[in-house]
Amino acid sequence: AEPDIAELGRRMAGGRLDAQRLTRHYLDRIERIDPLLRAVIEVNPDALREARRLDAEPRRRGPLHGIPVLLKDVVETADRMHTTAGSLALEGLRPAADATVVTRLRAAGAVILGKTNLSEWAGGMSLTHHAGWSARGGQTRNPYKLDRSPNESSSGTAAAVAADLCAAGIGTETNGSIIDPASANCVVGVKPTVGLVGRGGVIPGVPSQDSVGPIARTVRDAAALLGALVGVDARDPATRAGRGRFHRDYTRFLAADGLRGARIGVPRQVYFGYSDHADEIAERAIDLLRDAGATVIDPADIPTAERLEDLPSSAVVQVYEVKRGLNAYLADAPGDHPRSLAELIAFNRAHADRELRYVRQDGLEAVHRLDFTEREYRQALAANHRLSRTEGIDAALRRHRLDALVMPTTGPPAKIDLIRGDTYSGGASTPAALAGYPAISVPAGFTFGLPVGLTFMGTAWSEPTLLRLAYAYERASRVRRPPRYRTPDVGL
Repeated sequence: AEPDIAELGRRMAGGRLDAQRLTRHYLDRIERIDPLLRAVIEVNPDALREARRLDAEPRRRGPLHGIPVLLKDVVETADRMHTTAGSLALEGLRPAADATVVTRLRAAGAVILGKTNLSEWAGGMSLTHHAGWSARGGQTRNPYKLDRSPNESSSGTAAAVAADLCAAGIGTETNGSIIDPASANCVVGVKPTVGLVGRGGVIPGVPSQDSVGPIARTVRDAAALLGALVGVDARDPATRAGRGRFHRDYTRFLAADGLRGARIGVPRQVYFGYSDHADEIAERAIDLLRDAGATVIDPADIPTAERLEDLPSSAVVQVYEVKRGLNAYLADAPGDHPRSLAELIAFNRAHADRELRYVRQDGLEAVHRLDFTEREYRQALAANHRLSRTEGIDAALRRHRLDALVMPTTGPPAKIDLIRGDTYSGGASTPAALAGYPAISVPAGFTFGLPVGLTFMGTAWSEPTLLRLAYAYERASRVRRPPRYRTPDVGL
C-alpha cells in the first residue's frame, strides 16, 4: 500500500502516526533501497529534528504537516545540506537562505528529507543525453527496470517518488525534465505555467522556460503540493504575472467525473509516430477518455508542431539565458568555487577523471563560446512565444474550442548507455516548454514492464482544468503500480 498525503495527514491528526515515525520510515527505505537506484544524492541530517519540532507544535502547521519531501539538487536550502546541481565544483556550497519554494514547504509543515540526483547542471552540461548522471551522485536507475534510463534531469526525484522513498518530491523543468521522468517512472509530474511558482533560490537554466513543480504518486498529491508552492516571489519577477491566478488548494478542482463534457484534442503530427509502444498505450487512453464522457477531437494538430522541434530561435534563447543566468549565479553564490562559466569549464577539465569520465561538457562549452546581442535574443524569444503560443497551442485550442490537448508523454525508457549517451526518441514537452505553459504527465500504461505516461497540455494558467482532467483519467484508468526493481532481461 502507498498511502497518499491526505491519508498520512489523517493518521497523524488521529494520533496513529507522527512526523518522526514517518520520517524515520522514509530514511530507512532510503538506506535499504536507494543503493540500487542512486536517486538520493544527500539526506538531510536534521530531518528527524525537523519532524520532532513539528510533533511538538500544539497545532498542525499546514496542509503538509509532517510530510517528508525530497528536493532536486538545484533547490537551495539554508541548512547543513549542499546545493550543487550534481557538480563537484559546488561541493560545500551552503546558501544563506532557503529557496522560496522551500520556505513555502516549511510553512506548510513539510519535512525536507533530502536532495535528489539529477542530470548534472540539469542536463545542460552535455549535448548528448545522460539522464540521471552527475559526477557527485553517479547514475540514477529506473526502479521498474534497473538498466533503463530514469529520463531527463528531474530523474532522481521521479525515481525516489516511484520507489516510495518520500511522500512526494520537487522537480524542475526547462524542456521535459519533469514530465519525461514522471512518464518513465510511472508517477505524476506537473510542469506549471512559468510565473505560477517562484524560482528564487533555484539554480537557473533557461528562465523564460524554467518551472518548479511537484512530482507525486497521485494527481491528488501533486495538487496538494502545488497549492503549497504557488504565489508571488519577490526574487522572481515572472511571478508578478501570476498575481490573482494561483490557488492555495488545487485539490478542490478534482472530480471523479471531471472528463464528462470536456473537449480534448489529439495533436497527431509530431507527437505520435515516434514509438509504436507509446502510440498503442495512448490510443487505449483516448478510448478511455471518450468512455468517461469527453468529446475527443482527433486530429487537433498544433499548426506549428514541426517548426517547434528544430527552431533556430530556441538555441539563441537558451545560449543567451544560460550564459547570463549561470555566470550571475556563480558570481553571487557564497563559498569557494568557480565564479564564472569559464572557471567552471576549467574546473571540469582539471577534474576530468571524475567530471568528464562519461559526459563531455560540450553543452557548457557551446554556451560559453557562442554569444548573441540583446536584440537577437529579444527577436528569438518573441519568435519562440509566437510560434508556441498564439500560432501553436492557443491556435489548436481556439480552433477546436478545446479544454486541453493530450498525447503520449514520451516512449518507454531506453537502456542506460554511459559511453554513448541515452537514446531519445521523441516526446510531448517542447510546445509547453517554449510557451511557458502547463503540462501534466499521468501514468498511462506499460510495455514489457516499462512505464509510459500521458500528457495533458493547456494554455497559460490552466492548471485547475488540467488537474481535473488528469485526476478523472487517473481514476478511470488506475494504471500505477509500485516498481519491482527488476534486473535486465536478455533482449529487453
